[in-house]
Amino acid sequence: MTADGWLVRSAIPEQDAAACAEIYAPFVRDTVVSFEEEVPTDEEFERRIRSTQAAHPWLVLEDAGVVVGYAYASTHRTRASYRWAADVTVYIGPAHRGMGVGRRLYTELLNRLRAQRFQVACAGVTLPNDASVGLHRAMGFEPVGVYRRIGWKAGAWHDVIWMELELTPPTGVRPPEPLAPAP
Repeated sequence: MTADGWLVRSAIPEQDAAACAEIYAPFVRDTVVSFEEEVPTDEEFERRIRSTQAAHPWLVLEDAGVVVGYAYASTHRTRASYRWAADVTVYIGPAHRGMGVGRRLYTELLNRLRAQRFQVACAGVTLPNDASVGLHRAMGFEPVGVYRRIGWKAGAWHDVIWMELELTPPTGVRPPEPLAPAP
Protein backbone atom coordinates (compact mmCIF):
# COMPACT_ATOMS: atom_id res chain seq x y z
CA MET A 1 0.00 0.00 0.00
CA THR A 2 1.27 3.47 -0.80
CA ALA A 3 0.72 6.73 1.02
CA ASP A 4 -2.16 7.62 -1.33
CA GLY A 5 -3.96 4.38 -0.41
CA TRP A 6 -3.42 2.84 -3.85
CA LEU A 7 -2.40 -0.77 -4.27
CA VAL A 8 -1.49 -2.35 -7.61
CA ARG A 9 -1.66 -6.13 -7.58
CA SER A 10 -2.30 -9.12 -9.79
CA ALA A 11 -5.98 -9.64 -10.42
CA ILE A 12 -7.71 -12.49 -8.61
CA PRO A 13 -10.22 -13.78 -11.17
CA GLU A 14 -13.03 -14.79 -8.84
CA GLN A 15 -12.59 -11.70 -6.66
CA ASP A 16 -11.98 -8.98 -9.28
CA ALA A 17 -14.00 -10.01 -12.34
CA ALA A 18 -17.17 -8.14 -11.34
CA ALA A 19 -15.32 -4.90 -10.60
CA CYS A 20 -13.39 -5.08 -13.88
CA ALA A 21 -16.59 -5.82 -15.79
CA GLU A 22 -18.31 -2.85 -14.14
CA ILE A 23 -15.45 -0.51 -15.11
CA TYR A 24 -15.46 -1.84 -18.68
CA ALA A 25 -19.22 -1.86 -19.33
CA PRO A 26 -19.64 1.87 -20.07
CA PHE A 27 -16.77 1.73 -22.59
CA VAL A 28 -18.68 -0.96 -24.50
CA ARG A 29 -22.16 0.48 -24.03
CA ASP A 30 -21.56 4.22 -24.38
CA THR A 31 -18.35 4.78 -26.37
CA VAL A 32 -16.31 3.57 -29.32
CA VAL A 33 -13.24 3.09 -27.11
CA SER A 34 -13.96 -0.65 -27.16
CA PHE A 35 -15.08 -2.31 -30.38
CA GLU A 36 -17.05 -4.89 -28.43
CA GLU A 37 -20.78 -4.49 -28.96
CA GLU A 38 -22.12 -6.58 -26.06
CA VAL A 39 -21.05 -6.04 -22.46
CA PRO A 40 -19.29 -9.18 -21.20
CA THR A 41 -20.71 -10.88 -18.12
CA ASP A 42 -18.85 -11.18 -14.84
CA GLU A 43 -18.30 -14.87 -15.65
CA GLU A 44 -16.80 -13.97 -19.02
CA PHE A 45 -14.49 -11.49 -17.32
CA GLU A 46 -13.37 -14.15 -14.86
CA ARG A 47 -12.61 -16.45 -17.81
CA ARG A 48 -10.69 -13.67 -19.59
CA ILE A 49 -8.58 -12.88 -16.54
CA ARG A 50 -7.68 -16.56 -16.03
CA SER A 51 -6.89 -17.05 -19.71
CA THR A 52 -4.76 -13.90 -19.89
CA GLN A 53 -2.80 -14.74 -16.76
CA ALA A 54 -1.55 -17.97 -18.32
CA ALA A 55 1.02 -15.91 -20.25
CA HIS A 56 0.58 -12.21 -19.39
CA PRO A 57 -0.09 -10.02 -16.37
CA TRP A 58 -3.55 -8.66 -15.51
CA LEU A 59 -3.35 -6.02 -12.80
CA VAL A 60 -5.89 -4.09 -10.77
CA LEU A 61 -5.46 -0.89 -8.81
CA GLU A 62 -7.30 -0.61 -5.53
CA ASP A 63 -8.07 2.69 -3.86
CA ALA A 64 -8.92 2.06 -0.21
CA GLY A 65 -9.70 -1.57 -1.05
CA VAL A 66 -11.94 -0.85 -4.07
CA VAL A 67 -10.85 -1.77 -7.61
CA VAL A 68 -10.91 1.47 -9.63
CA GLY A 69 -8.89 0.46 -12.68
CA TYR A 70 -7.18 -2.41 -14.40
CA ALA A 71 -4.52 -3.04 -17.03
CA TYR A 72 -3.41 -6.17 -18.80
CA ALA A 73 -1.22 -7.47 -21.57
CA SER A 74 -2.17 -10.01 -24.19
CA THR A 75 -0.79 -11.80 -27.21
CA HIS A 76 -0.03 -9.36 -30.02
CA ARG A 77 -0.41 -11.94 -32.79
CA THR A 78 -0.50 -15.73 -32.71
CA ARG A 79 2.41 -16.44 -35.09
CA ALA A 80 5.44 -17.72 -33.17
CA SER A 81 7.82 -14.91 -34.12
CA TYR A 82 5.55 -12.35 -32.43
CA ARG A 83 5.93 -13.97 -29.00
CA TRP A 84 8.20 -11.19 -27.71
CA ALA A 85 5.52 -8.54 -28.35
CA ALA A 86 2.45 -7.91 -26.19
CA ASP A 87 -0.62 -5.75 -26.62
CA VAL A 88 -1.45 -3.64 -23.58
CA THR A 89 -4.57 -1.85 -22.42
CA VAL A 90 -5.83 0.03 -19.40
CA TYR A 91 -9.34 0.95 -18.20
CA ILE A 92 -10.12 3.36 -15.38
CA GLY A 93 -13.42 3.98 -13.58
CA PRO A 94 -14.91 7.46 -14.16
CA ALA A 95 -14.23 8.83 -10.66
CA HIS A 96 -10.50 8.11 -10.96
CA ARG A 97 -9.66 9.31 -14.47
CA GLY A 98 -7.00 12.00 -14.71
CA MET A 99 -5.56 11.14 -11.30
CA GLY A 100 -2.56 9.07 -12.40
CA VAL A 101 -4.22 5.64 -12.09
CA GLY A 102 -3.42 4.77 -15.70
CA ARG A 103 0.21 5.79 -15.30
CA ARG A 104 0.53 3.78 -12.07
CA LEU A 105 -1.00 0.67 -13.66
CA TYR A 106 1.05 0.96 -16.85
CA THR A 107 4.30 1.51 -14.92
CA GLU A 108 3.78 -1.77 -13.07
CA LEU A 109 2.50 -3.62 -16.15
CA LEU A 110 5.45 -2.55 -18.32
CA ASN A 111 7.93 -3.44 -15.56
CA ARG A 112 6.39 -6.91 -15.32
CA LEU A 113 6.54 -7.36 -19.09
CA ARG A 114 10.24 -6.41 -19.04
CA ALA A 115 10.83 -8.96 -16.28
CA GLN A 116 9.10 -11.56 -18.47
CA ARG A 117 11.55 -10.70 -21.30
CA PHE A 118 9.02 -9.11 -23.64
CA GLN A 119 10.68 -6.76 -26.10
CA VAL A 120 7.85 -4.55 -27.37
CA ALA A 121 4.50 -3.33 -26.01
CA CYS A 122 1.81 -2.36 -28.54
CA ALA A 123 -1.35 -0.36 -27.96
CA GLY A 124 -4.29 0.35 -30.24
CA VAL A 125 -6.36 3.45 -29.47
CA THR A 126 -9.66 4.28 -31.18
CA LEU A 127 -9.58 7.86 -32.45
CA PRO A 128 -10.31 10.44 -31.30
CA ASN A 129 -9.21 9.76 -27.72
CA ASP A 130 -6.84 12.49 -26.57
CA ALA A 131 -6.66 11.17 -23.00
CA SER A 132 -5.52 7.68 -24.05
CA VAL A 133 -3.12 8.93 -26.71
CA GLY A 134 -1.70 11.35 -24.12
CA LEU A 135 -1.25 8.59 -21.54
CA HIS A 136 0.54 6.37 -24.04
CA ARG A 137 2.81 9.21 -25.17
CA ALA A 138 3.58 10.06 -21.52
CA MET A 139 4.57 6.41 -20.97
CA GLY A 140 6.99 6.58 -23.93
CA PHE A 141 4.86 4.99 -26.65
CA GLU A 142 5.44 6.24 -30.19
CA PRO A 143 2.85 6.19 -32.99
CA VAL A 144 3.61 3.65 -35.72
CA GLY A 145 0.52 3.90 -37.90
CA VAL A 146 -3.21 4.36 -38.22
CA TYR A 147 -5.71 1.78 -39.40
CA ARG A 148 -8.34 3.83 -41.23
CA ARG A 149 -12.02 2.82 -41.06
CA ILE A 150 -11.03 -0.36 -39.20
CA GLY A 151 -14.06 -0.60 -36.93
CA TRP A 152 -17.78 0.15 -37.35
CA LYS A 153 -19.60 1.10 -34.17
CA ALA A 154 -22.28 3.57 -33.15
CA GLY A 155 -23.26 4.18 -36.76
CA ALA A 156 -19.85 5.23 -38.05
CA TRP A 157 -16.42 4.04 -39.10
CA HIS A 158 -13.55 4.61 -36.67
CA ASP A 159 -9.78 4.78 -37.01
CA VAL A 160 -7.32 3.16 -34.63
CA ILE A 161 -3.84 4.52 -34.00
CA TRP A 162 -1.22 1.92 -33.17
CA MET A 163 1.56 2.87 -30.79
CA GLU A 164 4.55 0.91 -29.55
CA LEU A 165 7.12 1.05 -26.81
CA GLU A 166 10.44 -0.76 -26.89
CA LEU A 167 10.67 -2.48 -23.52
CA THR A 168 14.30 -3.47 -23.98
CA PRO A 169 16.87 -2.11 -26.42
CA PRO A 170 17.33 -4.23 -29.56
CA THR A 171 20.50 -6.32 -29.65
CA GLY A 172 20.44 -7.98 -33.07
CA VAL A 173 20.49 -11.46 -31.51
CA ARG A 174 17.63 -13.75 -30.63
CA PRO A 175 16.30 -12.77 -27.20
CA PRO A 176 15.68 -15.34 -24.48
CA GLU A 177 12.21 -16.86 -24.45
CA PRO A 178 9.53 -14.93 -22.54
CA LEU A 179 8.87 -16.14 -19.00
CA ALA A 180 5.56 -16.87 -17.31
CA PRO A 181 4.02 -13.93 -15.45
CA ALA A 182 4.79 -13.41 -11.80
CA PRO A 183 1.89 -14.19 -9.44
